[in-house]
Amino acid sequence: MELGKEFKSSGITENTPKNIMLGAGTIHKDLKFDSESNTWNFKESLLCATSGGSKVTITPELKDIEVDGALVKVKGLQQKVGETATMETNPVELTPKILKMSLIGDEIDSETAIGYSEIKSRARIEEDDYLENMAYVGKTLEGKPIIILFEYAICTSGLALEGKNKEASVPPFTFECVADLSPESDTLPWHIYYPKEGSN
Repeated sequence: MELGKEFKSSGITENTPKNIMLGAGTIHKDLKFDSESNTWNFKESLLCATSGGSKVTITPELKDIEVDGALVKVKGLQQKVGETATMETNPVELTPKILKMSLIGDEIDSETAIGYSEIKSRARIEEDDYLENMAYVGKTLEGKPIIILFEYAICTSGLALEGKNKEASVPPFTFECVADLSPESDTLPWHIYYPKEGSN
């Protein structure tokens, strides 16, 4: 046998098309799974249309334990000491609900501009500022969903709105996953749901 012939020029296998995620995906709020119908409330939880795609980043924070004489990183001497999880998206729809999500404030019926909703700043973060079951849903080439869900998230980017000629205004939003108020706050409540092989 020719030396090295077992090595191929590509990693493509018969399963490759099943495992490729294509497209910008969708962003959801209050995404939930109904165990009776075995379906997600996709339509009801859909937040808005986006432009420019979305991005999810989950990063563990690792600490290297320093040991005298060890000059390189050593297996077993690294400790997870935290983690961060963020979801970045670019809404092309700007409704009062979406604008309020990016701010710490209240939406009211304006008393000074009749016929308008008004969003005003608030000094303190309240329970409603935390978004539940914030999710990104992508799809494979076969159309199967890959779901990344944050049980609790809050927008940390604020609002940066820029208007340009012949372009839609698309403010970038960053949502950060946060843990529930609990004595055991050592992990973030993020979940990745990947369809099992053979599931319909």
